[in-house]
Amino acid sequence: MPGKRRGSINRPPTPDAENNNQDREPTLQEIINIKLIESGEKERLKELLRERLIECGWRDEMKALCRAFARKKGKSNVTVDDLVQVITPKGRALVPDSVKAELLQRIRTFLASAAI
Repeated sequence: MPGKRRGSINRPPTPDAENNNQDREPTLQEIINIKLIESGEKERLKELLRERLIECGWRDEMKALCRAFARKKGKSNVTVDDLVQVITPKGRALVPDSVKAELLQRIRTFLASAAI
């Protein structure tokens, strides 16, 4: 449909699309996210993730998958949404377990130190 935006499974809903119930208590996930942002730990974790994904070759592999998809479909026929839809599941599956474990340990350490 023209004018209708397709939602992405990776993109949170826009604030106006959410139920803005100001009376509800924040969830534990929201509290943790706020603490991560306020402390600057979220940015440090994102940078660590970027570094690890580059080190293990994941980033180069994703670039190659994107290029192959664009060649297959024709460069002028590929949108960012197409790439996201096709590449995201593959990208998530290809993140090494060691990288996931390292990030999880860093989050656990943060949570223990923040007494959440």
